[in-house]
Amino acid sequence: MSEPEKVEGIVLISGPSSQYLNERQLIAYEGHRKKLIKWLARMGKDPEKMEGYAHDTARNYATILDKFHRWAWENRGGYTIDLDHDHADDYLQENLLADDDYSDSHLHNIKLALLAYFRFRNDIDEWECEVTIKSSSGASQPKDYVTMDERKILREAALEYGTVPAYHSMDPEERREWKLYLGRRFGKAVKEVSPDDFKRANGFKYPSIFNASLDAGLRPIEVGRAQTYWVDVENAALRIPEGESSKNEDNWTVSLRQETSEYLARWLEEREMYEKYDDTDALWLTRHGNPYSSSSLRVLLDNLCEIADIDRGLSWYALRHSTGTYMAREEDLAAAQSQLRHKRAETTMKYDQAPVEDRRDALDRMG
Repeated sequence: MSEPEKVEGIVLISGPSSQYLNERQLIAYEGHRKKLIKWLARMGKDPEKMEGYAHDTARNYATILDKFHRWAWENRGGYTIDLDHDHADDYLQENLLADDDYSDSHLHNIKLALLAYFRFRNDIDEWECEVTIKSSSGASQPKDYVTMDERKILREAALEYGTVPAYHSMDPEERREWKLYLGRRFGKAVKEVSPDDFKRANGFKYPSIFNASLDAGLRPIEVGRAQTYWVDVENAALRIPEGESSKNEDNWTVSLRQETSEYLARWLEEREMYEKYDDTDALWLTRHGNPYSSSSLRVLLDNLCEIADIDRGLSWYALRHSTGTYMAREEDLAAAQSQLRHKRAETTMKYDQAPVEDRRDALDRMG
């Protein structure tokens, strides 16, 4: 019997999968698997740094994802390589409820493999897993969280981030030092730095990114994809296309604070000053002209946490989790579902819980 074909030392197609597929499907699945396995081995751990998983981890994830596809074919309507978040939710839930006595470590690896799969896909949002599973060390995996007080001080930090003193408030020596700094920041000669560059440094890009993300619970991929025509300043809202196509007429209408809407209005006006936005509708681009990503947003949030004196690591998703929890508390789950753009009500159920400070207050009242 011939050895199965391998890519990066990992079996390309398992026996059960090859038996399930017809010849045409097998060719398509082989192409998908080659790309996936190479991605896991070469850049899956940290795509920004082009760092892949260790061989054993990549092999384990590749095996799990092959089983995931086969489960979808057998239980969800036949062959496809276009698996979505609902497939992942159902698959993990079925493994949790299976008669097989799976260890927490195995279930945790399934979850990590599925998370990796949606990072590999560049045509679908990152997956928000609904299930908390203990890791192999026995520690639970709670989502990071921004409290009500932290929301306020982070909003204030966004107003301070990247600012410089007003041009006319400085003496000549101070002004020269700041011109040196702004020259380096904007790639200009010192003599070319003008009062307009001081205004530019105090612009509304960062307040608009942070406040819109906090209000709307924007996922990192949504920040990267945000377009100018999403912004409805008059009604203090974002109108986010529900489907992947920007021409989709069905939009999520997401409420914004009036203050956030004002920041966005100011940013839209300021944005016209920068050449890198001339040929794009992108709402925000990095200083290098690229769409924002999880890593670039993590840097921004780390800097805001430093200004706000928040001494713990937070991911961009912490903003989204916080908005979902407080929206469910202040309004109801239906409001949270609409604000966070969940298609399934079950996804929003995880926010049906009192924040920790509310529960602490309740204990104080109980004596």
